[in-house]
Amino acid sequence: MPAVRIIPCLDVAAGRVVKGVNFQNLKDSGDPVELASRYYLQGADEVTFLDVAATHENRGTMLEMVTRCAEQVFIPLTVGGGVRQLQDVTELLASGADKVSVGSAGIKRPELLAEISKEHGDQVLVISLDLKRAPTPSGFGVTSHGGRQMTELDALDWVRKVQDLGAGELLVNSIDADGTRDGFDLELIEAIKKISHVPVIASGGAGKLEHFVAAANVGADALLAASVFHEGLFTISDVKDSLRLAGLEVR
Repeated sequence: MPAVRIIPCLDVAAGRVVKGVNFQNLKDSGDPVELASRYYLQGADEVTFLDVAATHENRGTMLEMVTRCAEQVFIPLTVGGGVRQLQDVTELLASGADKVSVGSAGIKRPELLAEISKEHGDQVLVISLDLKRAPTPSGFGVTSHGGRQMTELDALDWVRKVQDLGAGELLVNSIDADGTRDGFDLELIEAIKKISHVPVIASGGAGKLEHFVAAANVGADALLAASVFHEGLFTISDVKDSLRLAGLEVR
């Protein structure tokens, strides 16, 4: 089993890092470049940078901010938000991103995912899955536009499809758990892990060190969190130490 990766997430709107609960009531958490640099020095394995308002506001991701982050942070940088066409991905990679996260645009036009994978390789393509409990066959539905719109897609059906289209990783974010600090949605992680042949990143709900351990124990390949790091509840090192104590391998 590969070492578990720890990934701080920077949700950005209007050039600032923001965080809310269940994707609502966003509050300012600081400068994205400063925070990314802090987490790099703390030992983060990667940084994920999501422009949470880009799709809703119908615009692209801020390339200049990506470049500034890439100049100071020498670990893989995943960038998402506002990616609508292959050219957007090409520009993000040229600006310093290592991987690109695609959510709403892939739901609207699934063939975009195959285009990205074919042009840049599946290692570049991270599928952003904003999932919510819903009356679907699996019990989980897929949302778009930063969790603002519910689609008719069943979560597990969509996971199977995006893998067929060339997904390199799955960023599984539970909207129900997002920002609550009540723990990751273990049932959701387990369900997706059973049908996934690519790495699964668990996101949404981290509030205690034991939450990270629990998610890793049900199969998450990487663990992503935001507010607990932004507010200094604990550091990247604290999380890695807790995983080591639980007998899990970390980088």
